[in-house]
Amino acid sequence: MRIFGVIGLILLTALVAACGKRPPAVYTGPEITHIYVEKTNRRMMLLHGNQVIKMYDIDLGFSPVGHKQFEGDGRTPEGTYYIDRRNPNSAYHLSIGISYPNPVDHAFAKQVGRSPGGNIFIHGRAGKDGGRRDWTAGCIAVTDREMEEIWTMVRTGTPITIVP
Repeated sequence: MRIFGVIGLILLTALVAACGKRPPAVYTGPEITHIYVEKTNRRMMLLHGNQVIKMYDIDLGFSPVGHKQFEGDGRTPEGTYYIDRRNPNSAYHLSIGISYPNPVDHAFAKQVGRSPGGNIFIHGRAGKDGGRRDWTAGCIAVTDREMEEIWTMVRTGTPITIVP
């Protein structure tokens, strides 16, 4: 009987481990040198030079038209930024940070006495309703599986251009 208890414990441990976050695989393809986001088309491309390596459908902030100007406006920034941090413990599965706000964004918001906001990421959608479009507070969302792939492909310091 004891052997069945040990086998049961091993199976239970394996099941619990399988339900957690999978460790991202190692990417061995061409270096991703730029991320290009088209807000109107809800599309994000990972590029090596001018070659599109991978393309993703995306969700944006809950008010997707226009450049993010203030905290809470629900807009996704527009312009050129860079990936400045990684969060393996994100509430949205995994996430990589976008360097918004830049000095121009700060200056504009300060000029009108507001905060530019911040904490803009590319992230997964853990715990969110996949049927609703443009639900983030200004981030760029992909599926959790896609975020695992992006996590392995994109390095800190990679430039990202976001266009209307």
